[in-house]
Amino acid sequence: MKTAKAGERELYPALWKGWRRKCPNCGSGPMLSGYLKVRDACPVCRQELHHHRADDGPAYLTILIVGHLLAPMLLWVFTTWRPEPLVLFTIFGVGTIALSLYLLPRLKGVIVAFQWARRMHGFGKPDAPRP
Repeated sequence: MKTAKAGERELYPALWKGWRRKCPNCGSGPMLSGYLKVRDACPVCRQELHHHRADDGPAYLTILIVGHLLAPMLLWVFTTWRPEPLVLFTIFGVGTIALSLYLLPRLKGVIVAFQWARRMHGFGKPDAPRP
């Protein structure tokens, strides 16, 4: 595994912290103050997070992942068991909504953490000393 050079931020630990919806800098402070609202700064390490530009990225990734998981599953279930259309719609409708609601805040955390790790959109300032 490649180690980070001086001044670089490690990508994969930051992405894992973002997936857990934690601050990409310290990993202990919550990144989100609501379901999708990113805090202006981490309450633990004071890392500024207001620079992020997640925009529609989490929604696009959620649609991409959910579509690629459930579309083949829908085809397989339909061709294997031939359930009633209303049953099929109900099961896959609930599954689509549940998986989308689960993934959306986690993917937003991943995108913000990616931007932090790559020093994009105002995250490029030198690291502040950790407490």
